[in-house]
Amino acid sequence: MSIAEKLYLQGYISYPRTESTQYADSFDLKDVVRQQQHNSDWGDICKELLAGGLAKQRKGHDAGDHPPITPCRAVGRGELDGETWKLYDFIVRHFLGTVSSNCKYDQTVATMMCGEEKFILTGKKVTEPGFTGVMTWQAIPAEESIPQLNQGDRLAVKDVRLVDRQTSPPGYLTESDLITLMEKHGVGTDASIPVHINNICTRNYCTVEAGRKLVPTSLGIVLVHGYLKIDPDLVKPTMRGAVEKQLDLIAQGKANFESVLSHTLEVFKLKFLYFVKGITGMDQLFEVSFSSLADSGRPFSRCGKCRRFMKLVEAKPKRLFCPTCDETYNVPQQNGALKLHQELKCPLDDFELVYFSAGAKGKSFVFCPFCFSNPPFPGMSGGSNCSSCIHPTCMHGVNSLGVSGCVECDTGVLVLDPASIPKWKLVCNKCDVIVRIFEDAAKVSVLNEECCGECDSQLVKVEYKEGKSKLPKERISQEGCIYCDQDLNQLVEKSQAVMMKARRGGGGGRGRGRGRGRGRGRGGRKAPKDKMSQLAAYFV
Repeated sequence: MSIAEKLYLQGYISYPRTESTQYADSFDLKDVVRQQQHNSDWGDICKELLAGGLAKQRKGHDAGDHPPITPCRAVGRGELDGETWKLYDFIVRHFLGTVSSNCKYDQTVATMMCGEEKFILTGKKVTEPGFTGVMTWQAIPAEESIPQLNQGDRLAVKDVRLVDRQTSPPGYLTESDLITLMEKHGVGTDASIPVHINNICTRNYCTVEAGRKLVPTSLGIVLVHGYLKIDPDLVKPTMRGAVEKQLDLIAQGKANFESVLSHTLEVFKLKFLYFVKGITGMDQLFEVSFSSLADSGRPFSRCGKCRRFMKLVEAKPKRLFCPTCDETYNVPQQNGALKLHQELKCPLDDFELVYFSAGAKGKSFVFCPFCFSNPPFPGMSGGSNCSSCIHPTCMHGVNSLGVSGCVECDTGVLVLDPASIPKWKLVCNKCDVIVRIFEDAAKVSVLNEECCGECDSQLVKVEYKEGKSKLPKERISQEGCIYCDQDLNQLVEKSQAVMMKARRGGGGGRGRGRGRGRGRGRGGRKAPKDKMSQLAAYFV
């Protein structure tokens, strides 16, 4: 674009930042051709055009401000330097091609049989070169022509080869490819598109390499992945294209400026506030990509998207990082241990489940890394574990492991911790209540199809090994309600059992059973505002 602007300022071409692709009816095309008839490179073509007449103009877009890029003054090859001459030569030849006739050619399709195999050969023979005589880069090469063939001819097989090849990924976009895509999606104008491309290069989001190919840098890739993680609309062309369409409607008098302005500002304001809330995801992605954390993390669990191992980054804030997908996933930040949960997978996203334990006296739970960071159901907040999942068939969710409503809070459900063997416990999925049950039992399970007739809690089944039973008469298994069955109730930790009195009915996760307890509420300190929140409050 800088070379084009130089040619424009010197008077060799018309204004280069134009969106017009069609000349006005009053434009004198013959005069432009007449100026170029003495040039040694294309003078003869110009004389033929003037003698035979110019081709009818094709329909295009006339923006009304400037004509399409047109040569304004004839100049010889020796009067311009190398790159400047190449651009001027391209502009002149392209202009002459637009006023030339169509290229005409004969196409031959030959069908041949070799044994039982059928082959088809297509060839082209130019009869009138038309515009390709001047736009030589679009000419049909001589190799595409085939010799004269007649039906029934027999051809000798010169060589038979079996070639083993494999598909290869598409190459990087060139500048022209990017410009074409930007025009297709309505991003930018002819005047602003070069500025956008220059910006992504100067900001080190990509580099220009041989063949004018745009190769994204690590910074550009991580930035795009970060936007996709928080709000994909900010990095896709649809949002910018919609704004450009509204601007065009204003220019055409079909939309009100104030209405478009207020609507656009409101949309971007909401986008900004939403982005601020998720900025930690961008921070984490940048940290693992541009520091030694990615190298120091240890392989831990498999990603549900690529099936490769994710790394557990121990440095605070703790997180799981997938180097293949360039994605980070939150994990519990409390002091505790993380380990794979029996190599089981989440039925929603195929991520391997992780078990978090804060020790014998602390809270423990199973969680899916993806669901922990991206709650799958309405009402689930970020940081929710499997005990809050309402998936109807999930063997790890509240529908499978919930026993009763919490004895302290109004909304929680006491859920069996399946990995707490041999010190079994029920954990509230909303507050910090822990109820210890059936110590040293070999197996504890929730009977999902059976409820207590007294308190509506789910019945449980406890099993002991021979010689280690704590049930009356040394029975090795028993089913019942931990609240109403005296044999089972005595095996619940007494300090907790005083508080445990499940109420009949109640809402919560299941709709039946899981009775709710009366809650006293929990106070909590508000988290301090971070810098991005303060910035949002200042500008919005």
